[in-house]
Amino acid sequence: MALAVAALFGAAASANEYAQAARDLDETIAAHYAYLDKLPDKELPDSDALRQERDAVRDERTLLAYAENRVATLADHHAITGSSFRDSWAVVPTYTDLWIVKRGDRFFVDTVREASPAADLKIEAGDRIVSIGGVPTAQAVSDFWNELGLSTTHHRAEYAARVLVAGRRDRARHIEILTSSGQMRDLILASLYDRADEAPPPISVCDVGDYRVVRVNNSLGDFATIAAFDAAMRDIPRAVPLVLDLRNTPSGGNTTVARGILGWFVDRPEPYQIHNRPSEERRTGIARQWTEQVLPREGKLRSELPLVLVGRWTGSMGEGIAIGFAALGADIQGDRMAGLNGSVEDLQVGETDLLIKLPTERLMTVDGLPREDFVPRPIADMRLKSYRC
Repeated sequence: MALAVAALFGAAASANEYAQAARDLDETIAAHYAYLDKLPDKELPDSDALRQERDAVRDERTLLAYAENRVATLADHHAITGSSFRDSWAVVPTYTDLWIVKRGDRFFVDTVREASPAADLKIEAGDRIVSIGGVPTAQAVSDFWNELGLSTTHHRAEYAARVLVAGRRDRARHIEILTSSGQMRDLILASLYDRADEAPPPISVCDVGDYRVVRVNNSLGDFATIAAFDAAMRDIPRAVPLVLDLRNTPSGGNTTVARGILGWFVDRPEPYQIHNRPSEERRTGIARQWTEQVLPREGKLRSELPLVLVGRWTGSMGEGIAIGFAALGADIQGDRMAGLNGSVEDLQVGETDLLIKLPTERLMTVDGLPREDFVPRPIADMRLKSYRC
């Protein structure tokens, strides 16, 4: 467990100080979370189970356990704690390989992550998740929310199903699936945390038919990606159609890297996304919203826009780049993106060193569409749907 509350409080930290930190956590979320309007009652959910857990916080372990549960009540894959236990739930979408959706009262695989344990086992879109850890899926999902004392809405059900299928960080996953052809399969999948040390280069470049494909390898938070992208762009002739593949960017990144990429394709300042900060309006009664621009980069300009590929593992800043290119007029193709809410900020919990990573700004396209609602066109050239770079 990577948490050092006692070190900050000092050796004589009292149970009351931990208890106060738990109360501060609730206040922090209620004040800063940008998407309260998406919650069932448009406010931070609470229950007898949560109140009992909050009142029982007396040390760093119980504080972190409560924080994980409290953040989970948002049913928001973009909201997580900055610390974790060895057996905490996996972070979605970074450490999952199956995107699960609910249809009726059943749960299905919508998309399978390429080059993953699920792909290795030939799990396919359309397969039904019959059970997770030996428990019927609907029951496992209901149990997830019952433990928090909350009802199971459709949105909460899909969130929980994705978390449960991603599994605990320290162990393999056991799921049972029914294929679209009617075959029942009992499967053990390795945790994606077992592959966490595998580090491909920030950028991969390859040719697929007539296209030159520049693929970002989950590196939008790495400033080395800017230099790697610059090097790739310098080697691409103007006449060669360019594809930017963002389908492996689940961990997001930062706007500096994003603007470094987008900056190759503008010759004057251009808007690429709109920000809105609800906490300021809650505090002052005055709304705040602004448009972020991408600026040209000296000596770096390609007038031909790329074809941009996206999918369920295009998350956060990857989604921001996609809507930025859409604003410039580029063609965005692929599956629905991760649909992660807004822009994340690290917020301190009370007087502890525990952080939560919380969406505090709403993000929209330049036309005002919430980023999480953006829908790409289907991929037109099937050679680009699945290839190895």
